[in-house]
Amino acid sequence: MASVSVQKSPKTLSKQELLSVIIKSINFAALKHKDQRRHDLEATPYINHPIGVANILIQEGEIYDPVVIVAAILHDTVEDTETTIEEIENEFGSEVKQVVLEVTDDKSLPKQERKRLQIEHTPHITYEAKLVKLADKIYNLRDLLRQTPIGWTPQRVDQYFLWAKAVIDGCRGTNEKLEKAFDVIITEKEKTT
Repeated sequence: MASVSVQKSPKTLSKQELLSVIIKSINFAALKHKDQRRHDLEATPYINHPIGVANILIQEGEIYDPVVIVAAILHDTVEDTETTIEEIENEFGSEVKQVVLEVTDDKSLPKQERKRLQIEHTPHITYEAKLVKLADKIYNLRDLLRQTPIGWTPQRVDQYFLWAKAVIDGCRGTNEKLEKAFDVIITEKEKTT
């Protein structure tokens, strides 16, 4: 099925081909993230995050674009595993590769520089990448409201919220439903501060 996703745009796939590519992307991400855990007390399997980001796009944002959904599932594979952007392109095509590339931080840079660059670059990324960015931040902020990660101080949580808001300000005008969901989280946080 890899040849289908590379030679055809995911937007032109039959229902069977589309289902195959979605499952393939979930399996790909699961294998890549298999030994990773979130930093919560339960050490949640990391794969829950990209699946949750895709779910937010579909269930809350009403986004059904296969390029966006596959990119959401794969959005952390290059940044957080040994996966290369060429692998993404070979397995899932150039459209998915482009979105994944746009939401991938350069891990060779210091953390603060990566954070600064996200704020600076987000207004200039594609619509598809902004959707992934919105859903990713919604997922992460909900996680932070639910439970402080191991080793995080309340100040670090507050700083993450402020930074996430600055990033998402660069996505405004992309998807009203996702932006409202994000704003609800910010309001919830403000009530606890």
